[in-house]
Amino acid sequence: MSETARKVTVIYCCDNDIAMYTKTQTFKLNAYGDMIIPQDFKRGKTIVALCEGEINFINTVGDKLVDECWT
Repeated sequence: MSETARKVTVIYCCDNDIAMYTKTQTFKLNAYGDMIIPQDFKRGKTIVALCEGEINFINTVGDKLVDECWT
């Protein structure tokens, strides 16, 4: 029996800023096993990467720079 959904962590930027965000989500797969990411999820985002499962990031690009500028 093949899987019908896959849990992934999406790394993305919003179209109106340069910060990077992550969200863990489960998406359905089509009959060929391709992931179906709904348009309402993709709207306003640039998807940088999809990682299988739930990823716990310790540090991302710019985290230290932002901390230094705002503290």
